[in-house]
Amino acid sequence: MTDPDSRTGSQSTDLEGSNQPSDPLVDSSIDAGQSGGSGGETRTVIESRNLDVFYDETQALQSVDIEIPAEKVTAIIGPSGCGKSTFLRCINRMNDLVDAARIEGELNFEGKNVYDDDVDPVVLRRKIGMVFQSPNPFPKSIYDNVAYGLNVQGIEGDYDAIVEKALRRAALWDEVKDQLDSSGLDLSGGQQQRLCIARAIAPDPDVLLMDEPASALDPVATSKIEDLIEELSEEYTVVIVTHNMQQAARISDKTAVFLTGGELAEFDDTDKIFENPESQRVEDYITGKFG
Repeated sequence: MTDPDSRTGSQSTDLEGSNQPSDPLVDSSIDAGQSGGSGGETRTVIESRNLDVFYDETQALQSVDIEIPAEKVTAIIGPSGCGKSTFLRCINRMNDLVDAARIEGELNFEGKNVYDDDVDPVVLRRKIGMVFQSPNPFPKSIYDNVAYGLNVQGIEGDYDAIVEKALRRAALWDEVKDQLDSSGLDLSGGQQQRLCIARAIAPDPDVLLMDEPASALDPVATSKIEDLIEELSEEYTVVIVTHNMQQAARISDKTAVFLTGGELAEFDDTDKIFENPESQRVEDYITGKFG
């Protein structure tokens, strides 16, 4: 097994004065509200207002207004180059890593603009995990892959219990519990992607972003990922970018349709989008007339 010293989680990193993942994004706490509003209404977790994104002089998103609800699956669909992944990367400030990127407008998480000067992106990414298109496990053991974020973020606790819980949530524990010291790279593609999901949820974020998480997988592995996404939405707010409209129809509660030029053409309940969209352009895209 892994060296027990690596499981203590005793090292800490000072992020806004504390090392716990439940810290607010800034010194003053954010009122996250309740998990449900009055009258059974679902609260909004992520909201953009007049969000524009530029890469140098090229505009990737145009005045995007959207409200993403808590503990639901929101799918983002649209043709290639329409800004789907750009929007996803704005949510946890991954676009900060792109020198040419410029963001205007607001993108609020729990009522706080994540682009305010007093927001620590590292703390933000504790609360908003991300899973990428291709499985990207580290060249480490299965155990150390899952525990990686805990170590980096200085999260304390029983690492054995946290790793097991994350692997169970990712529907992978029964398949790997007897080989936790084996390399994550030895797993199948579908298992690697579930390992990456376990790694993302081990620090217990509030939101899980997924950028085409099943596009590189076979149909059987894809089905397992879709089942997992539906289960995870009982505990997490999930936002998924997908080119697969059937997948969006199967697993999401809400669907946002981005069209060429970075425009959010329509956002509504998934059934409404696929059965009776308001926009003719959206209907044309859904029915395959363009895109």
